[in-house]
Amino acid sequence: MSLTRKNMALGMAIFAIVGLSGCATYTDEFATINSRLDQLDARVQGAAQSAEAANREAQRANQRLDQIEGRVRNLESSPGRVPRG
Repeated sequence: MSLTRKNMALGMAIFAIVGLSGCATYTDEFATINSRLDQLDARVQGAAQSAEAANREAQRANQRLDQIEGRVRNLESSPGRVPRG
């Protein structure tokens, strides 16, 4: 093998190594990004569940207030009581 072919083979080997290491770097970066996205997704799902629970509690509280409001109206509209004595 002549010197030129050795240089060409060495150059191709270096190019292949650099190219493969670049792919590994991108793979690591994608893995990091995917991990962050998974964490964010879990946090968003948790927040959505908390919001749904808070919404249900607010609806129950509104129903209780509606029931109390009816009772208060009945008491306010009823005739006053005459004191004894």
